[in-house]
Amino acid sequence: MKTYQVNENGYYGEFGGAYIPEILHRCVEELKNAYREVLESEGFKQEFAALLRDYVGRPSPLYLAKRLSEKYGCKIYLKREDLNHTGAHKINNAIGQVLLAKRMGKRRIIAETGAGQHGVATATVCALMNLECVVYMGKTDVERQHVNVERMKMLGARVEAVTSGNMTLKDATNEAIRDWCCHPSDTYYVIGSTVGPHPYPDMVARLQSVISEEIKKQLMEHEGRDYPDYLMACVGGGSNAAGTIYHYLDDERVKIVLAEAGGKGIDTLMSAATIQLGRLGIIHGSRTLVMQDEDGQILEPYSISAGLDYPGIGPMHANLARLHRATVLAINDDEAVRAAFELTRLEGIIPALESAHALGALEKIDFKPGDVVVLTVSGRGDKDIETYLKYSSSNQVTI
Repeated sequence: MKTYQVNENGYYGEFGGAYIPEILHRCVEELKNAYREVLESEGFKQEFAALLRDYVGRPSPLYLAKRLSEKYGCKIYLKREDLNHTGAHKINNAIGQVLLAKRMGKRRIIAETGAGQHGVATATVCALMNLECVVYMGKTDVERQHVNVERMKMLGARVEAVTSGNMTLKDATNEAIRDWCCHPSDTYYVIGSTVGPHPYPDMVARLQSVISEEIKKQLMEHEGRDYPDYLMACVGGGSNAAGTIYHYLDDERVKIVLAEAGGKGIDTLMSAATIQLGRLGIIHGSRTLVMQDEDGQILEPYSISAGLDYPGIGPMHANLARLHRATVLAINDDEAVRAAFELTRLEGIIPALESAHALGALEKIDFKPGDVVVLTVSGRGDKDIETYLKYSSSNQVTI
């Protein structure tokens, strides 16, 4: 049977694999050999499920957005990952990976973060489980997400501001990998998205797949069927999208629409629309689509959203785009901000800037009245209020 899932060698079609320095070979092999056995063990499943229920607050609601539905002429359900503890989907993966790290005997946890949500989630779980935590974050992101930086520090994490490159997510990831190279024996690297060398893309997708598992059950309750006509999510590295679509990948009845960060426009040099602009290359240990110049040097991405500001894309999503299983739309800054204000005014929900890109894609699709749409609101907008206010005061936002 044809499948869009990862194969036994860690590839999604031609994308994926593990392209790593020799010094990390043992760490990655150790992880590859452990993750399936641990994730599929009864003890892990029970502890993970209990924490998701009692600590995170799952299942997250599937909310029928009536006024938004009326506007777009279909039935739009919002998967409310913004209501999780710490305010985003990132906590699902952080709990799973830290539980795995403990079972592997690691005492020191490192992570990279862009918008700060993965950093906060990792710091939260490390506080809960009494583990040392170091979070790498680009200096640009430290400044635009300073509230999340203070949350991480309050939780006991050390936040390292990275000053190389354009000081965003790519550069934070580079530094985290360097740290891992220096401390391979006692350190576990919690990657926050479906990027990096195998087994990370598959592992993160599995841990986030609780999202689509719940969607199936909740749709059955709401609609009497367990699948929607459309699934929609934003993609940077692609973890909330991977979780949203995981159990529907091979169900061709379901159309997948992914929204990436168009920035100031894909025809400008200010964009992070990797699927539109990228070419095959290697980034952070994985073969995928990468924004690069003719010499193969990685181009600096740009997005108003810190969480989508990445020049690569998870190999799962690169493959889905290449095979036309997913439709990928580039949503510009102004379209995303307008969509965020629209959801706020129509439904009283302030979304994270990342999720606002998925909302911005709604107007680009020709829905039929009977269509059932599930859109994942992957995080809440508290962290982005200053950006929203600054942007709306200098640009006329009309709803």
